[in-house]
Amino acid sequence: MATRKLDLFHRRQRRVRYRLRSCNKGRLRLSVHRSNRNISAQLIDDSNGTTLVAASSREGKLQLPKGGNAEAAATIGEAIARRATGKGITQCYFDRGGYSYHGRVKALADAARAGGLEF
Repeated sequence: MATRKLDLFHRRQRRVRYRLRSCNKGRLRLSVHRSNRNISAQLIDDSNGTTLVAASSREGKLQLPKGGNAEAAATIGEAIARRATGKGITQCYFDRGGYSYHGRVKALADAARAGGLEF
């Protein structure tokens, strides 16, 4: 059962990335990873294969009491937007991976939009 769930997750992840890449050539990708305890986001340049900006709930600088809730996700969204605009990045596309656009993923996206990122 566990491998079947993981296979379905990877199928969703590939499907989402394929659709996004085909219509957003040349833009940076805001990728989200969510676990039970933490959430992280990074801006990736797929043409070079490099990460330009990253933020995670595991960072000590952000001083989050708990990393697995919507408030922490919103803080990560604000942090990634602040760091990206500091480097002059304003446009990207949102890669939710295989996760549904709900809860923590949605909170991170809304906070990143409010912080100045356009996607």
